[in-house]
Amino acid sequence: MFGPVRGDWPDMNWKGWWGDNPPYHVPAFILTHHARPSIEMEGGTTFHFVTGGIREALDRAREAAGGLDVRIGGGADTIRQYLREGLIDELHIAISPVLLGRGESLFGGVDMRSLRYECVEFVSTEKATHVVLRRQGRTDA
Repeated sequence: MFGPVRGDWPDMNWKGWWGDNPPYHVPAFILTHHARPSIEMEGGTTFHFVTGGIREALDRAREAAGGLDVRIGGGADTIRQYLREGLIDELHIAISPVLLGRGESLFGGVDMRSLRYECVEFVSTEKATHVVLRRQGRTDA
């Protein structure tokens, strides 16, 4: 959600690929193995760089949200990590008919049925198909 950088930060002046006013407008907690000071942007987005893993990032996001919902974004590997730990109550997937070539499998190695996820909504439009999966037993979603 911040950028495609892998490894150490090559340029600490670079502030992500969204420009001066990223679309989030809330605190964003970036998973990384390389520490970096937080970056305040226009529009209310502050990027916080978390080196302690998915649970630390989620705990910090929940605290910042003050009881409101927390959204998890990122690549397929990030989503798989949160799914495997049962930390996603509801997953909204928008599937658009655009072929991009190779990529990562979103559900590779994740047994959604044994993790108690079920499809609760499926809506197809001209531009996308929306699928909502929810963990069974969750009534607060």
